[in-house]
Amino acid sequence: MIKFDIITIFPETVKKYIDTGILKNAVKKELVKINVHDLRKWTKDKHRTVDDTPYGGGPGMIMKVEPIYEAVKELKEKDTVVAITTPKAKVIKQQDLEDFSQKKDMHMIIICGRYEGFDQRVHDYLIDYEFSIGEYILAGGELPALVFIEGVTRLVPGVLGNELSLEEETFVNGETDHPQYTKPESFNDWTVPKALLSGNHQEIKEYRQKHKKMV
Repeated sequence: MIKFDIITIFPETVKKYIDTGILKNAVKKELVKINVHDLRKWTKDKHRTVDDTPYGGGPGMIMKVEPIYEAVKELKEKDTVVAITTPKAKVIKQQDLEDFSQKKDMHMIIICGRYEGFDQRVHDYLIDYEFSIGEYILAGGELPALVFIEGVTRLVPGVLGNELSLEEETFVNGETDHPQYTKPESFNDWTVPKALLSGNHQEIKEYRQKHKKMV
């Protein structure tokens, strides 16, 4: 079973998303396990401080190394992958998600960034993998962590109701998916392509292949 431990300062927000849709079903089926932890659990001061001002000056606050170290030390297992979300890292691709989904007994700790980022010692000494979901800035790493986990989880056999849908979806074989239509056949004079209404399987296959795009 694939296991994720998410470390965040907003655990309730993350839990709400996990308790819906694909992730909820995957956990219920015991195909993946997802634990959410409050980073402040591993602080040692009365204010439960997880950030501080940067040495040398500068704007914003930096996430402290000590609570992250303590969290990783407690949660890490023998073959754990420790990951962080950061816009400075490589943007994940579909192939990356597929590779992780095939590691049946994978355990990953994902640490969600906030503020101006992590103390560099987190990057240097505690992390095995860094990833981004795009070349833009968000308020924190919770959304990227959930994107990554859902992207991996939906590829785990048994999670989706229709496994065949994985074979023809966007980004498979370096292509985007073909256009999709459903009822009604005509709306505001916007009509479904005749090839898809023909009932001819070969004609439909050729239409779909023709309208895929390379990525």
